Amino acid sequence: MSSEILSVLEYMEKEKGIGREDMISAIITAIKNAAAKGVNAGQELKIVIDPRNGKMQAWSMMNVVDSVSDPKTEIHIEKARQLDPSLEIGSEYLKEMDPAYLGRIAAQTARQAIMQRLRQFEKERIYDDFKDQVGDIISGVVRRRERGDLFVDLGKAEALMPSREQVQGEDYSAGERIRCFLLKIESGNRGPELILSRSTPKLVLRLFELEVTEIADGTVKIESFAREPGYRTKIAVSSTDSKVDPVGACVGARGARVKSIVRELGGEKIDIIRYFEDPKEMVLEALKPAVPQNVYMNERDRRMTVEVSEDDLAIAIGRKGQNARLTSKLVGWRLDIVKKEEKVVSIESKQQAAAQGLNQIEGIDDATAEKLVVNGLISPELFQDVDVEDLVDMGFDEAQAAEILAKVNAHRAS
Repeated sequence: MSSEILSVLEYMEKEKGIGREDMISAIITAIKNAAAKGVNAGQELKIVIDPRNGKMQAWSMMNVVDSVSDPKTEIHIEKARQLDPSLEIGSEYLKEMDPAYLGRIAAQTARQAIMQRLRQFEKERIYDDFKDQVGDIISGVVRRRERGDLFVDLGKAEALMPSREQVQGEDYSAGERIRCFLLKIESGNRGPELILSRSTPKLVLRLFELEVTEIADGTVKIESFAREPGYRTKIAVSSTDSKVDPVGACVGARGARVKSIVRELGGEKIDIIRYFEDPKEMVLEALKPAVPQNVYMNERDRRMTVEVSEDDLAIAIGRKGQNARLTSKLVGWRLDIVKKEEKVVSIESKQQAAAQGLNQIEGIDDATAEKLVVNGLISPELFQDVDVEDLVDMGFDEAQAAEILAKVNAHRAS
């Protein structure tokens, strides 16, 4: 039995990381509990296991009395002194026993209790090993998929990525390596459960912290962010050093830094913009290359209406409203993007406006003014080189033509 115990101690120490002392304590407790339910019920046992060789010794603890009422737990003083002359009434005598005497049932029960205790040790170890890694990126190997959930082997433990934390369009096969964000450790009926995510915006932020040294050292700060997993992320960055361009630092030389992150995210688009405290400026920056024509702000409701040209409308809103939603989350205001209504002025309207200008000249009625405008004379200044014959050609008689010229000239001279 000692060889079996030793092999268990060595295996658990090397493979599971559980110390020998903890294991020995668990085994001793399990054997005592098992023995108490078997043939040794009622006896109090003392068990010692040598951590070096796994050898186990067991004793039955008996009270020294002058009248025995329970031979399992008591020994008469005379018999006790034959074994150890120094014993007195009230002393405790340790009666050595063969560990095998604990019985097959006790051993089987102990084995079950030991495995239960081992599972408890593993649960405690999982929490201790990973509690400091919550909020960080960890790597693992995909093991299986069950009901949409992904189970990932992290080496020391198995973690779960629920379907809600997965990115639509990403598909992983068993045996494939994956990098995830350790979102939290949940307490369940089976102990601590490691919850992974690839859809959380925090994954993108952590990737930037790992890739961009200026973010890691605090020179560049990510002020706000918004993400639609698998499609696009927008982040707004600022710099504590006027000499450091925050956007350039995140993009990297020839886009190397941001490209590395995009690859990790499976091609997800990333927009990096400069942060502004003024929400209006942030919106103007976030909607580029669309150019807002007008921005109307409702401070009370934190709502903004942005007018853009018809050509920029699709760009500003984005595919299925994605760009507008992300910009709204980034700025923290509700955003309404509308097409700017352009006033279309018809030729008739222009002619009517010009006629209204000419009929201000004393003596020229509306009908005459409209006739002059139709023929191109839309203002008094255009009559400079016009003579009577020109007006006759337009359909006026000579008397009317002469009268019109006289009145226009008089108006110009006044």
